[in-house]
Amino acid sequence: MLTAEQKLKERIKELTCLYEVTSLIVNCDYDDMETALLGIVQCLQRAWQFNEDTYVLLSNSDYFIKTEEKGEDYVFLESFITVFNKPRGEIKVGYPSPKYQLKDFLEEEQQLLDNVCLKVGNLLERKEIKEKEEHIRRQVEQSDRLRILGEITAGIAHELNTPLANILGFTELLKERVSNDPQASKDLDKIITNTIFSREVVKKLMFFACEMPETREVINVVEVIEEAINMLRTTLRQNEVACEFQHSQDTIELRIDKIQLTQVVFNLIVNAIYFAPPKSVISVSLMMEKDHVILKIADQGPGIPEASKAHIFDPFFTTKPVGEGSGLGLSVVHGIVQSHQGSIAVRPNTPTGTIFTLKFPKK
Repeated sequence: MLTAEQKLKERIKELTCLYEVTSLIVNCDYDDMETALLGIVQCLQRAWQFNEDTYVLLSNSDYFIKTEEKGEDYVFLESFITVFNKPRGEIKVGYPSPKYQLKDFLEEEQQLLDNVCLKVGNLLERKEIKEKEEHIRRQVEQSDRLRILGEITAGIAHELNTPLANILGFTELLKERVSNDPQASKDLDKIITNTIFSREVVKKLMFFACEMPETREVINVVEVIEEAINMLRTTLRQNEVACEFQHSQDTIELRIDKIQLTQVVFNLIVNAIYFAPPKSVISVSLMMEKDHVILKIADQGPGIPEASKAHIFDPFFTTKPVGEGSGLGLSVVHGIVQSHQGSIAVRPNTPTGTIFTLKFPKK
């Protein structure tokens, strides 16, 4: 039984703990949550009656924070951390057993633990709200940029199409007239090659700006992907890279634009080939879920730098050396997938590389 003086001392410790926890939460940097939660755990440890023997553990799906262990077995007081009315972790405060028993905890200590869990839950809620607001803000900004850029690139593409066609046509005519001059013929071949490359960039611009005609029909996606991979067999062989295609069944149907789907597969595999080391494998898998068709393309390259992940679908952004990439491939892929009400995500492969996951709704 505690004396009046002991009760007052414990009450002061509890109020001090609540004040310190509140201060930590008010001044919390959402980018460094672990530091704030560690401070809260340490506050709880100091607030308990036998604080020298107290062990505190805070855990949820994102964090696992604890104080120094005082033994192997414990008796615990525990309380759930609730985020948006759902249990999302817990805080446990324990004493080593058999030195202590549950009866050694004070009733006020359980109330303090419940209050702290409530405050931690509110903190995690605010963090999630802030992250969602930031995500929505970035999406709105990206949408505005893409709309403006789409209008600009549509005009550029139309303006470039005619002169490029003229350059290609007249160069081919000129090549026929200088067939007896090998050096001139080689130079004209270079003009033709570069003009064709420029025309492909314009085509990508038109895909990005949604200026290409679209024809959606029910097709077997397995066959389209096999055709795209077969067209790249020479490139794969030249780069000493293998490509394996697995599918859950031989017929997986989608209502989709066949040319645009080929463009998506082509761009992603060509990108994977560029970064894949020799003797590595690019894995393509296709499966059907309840409401979606899932396409995954995985390589064993160096992976995407963390600083670049937020920009890989931005038009004209590329990590390739100057002259080796237009920066339009992934933005075109992103635009085509979105126009079919699908989604595209990227994550690291294990142990190295990148996995692109595309989801298309079956309806």
